[in-house]
Amino acid sequence: MSHMSRRIGMAWMLGASLLLGGVATAPAQTPADRHYRCERRIRRAEHNLERAIARHGVNSPQAERRRRELAEVRARCQGA
Repeated sequence: MSHMSRRIGMAWMLGASLLLGGVATAPAQTPADRHYRCERRIRRAEHNLERAIARHGVNSPQAERRRRELAEVRARCQGA
């Protein structure tokens, strides 16, 4: 085996072990974390809707878009 191919093989093995080690030590997301993130997304979407209504009016296209976004966020969080 040549010197260059040995270095490439060692670099590959080091990279693979670092990748696998990183995956194994990644912290799992708890249900409380998911709930907190969903609540945060919902609050942000509600805030964006309120801003759109204040700036553009209740029936404006911007407010309608923000309503759809809020509904999508709520639906995703219900399924999570």
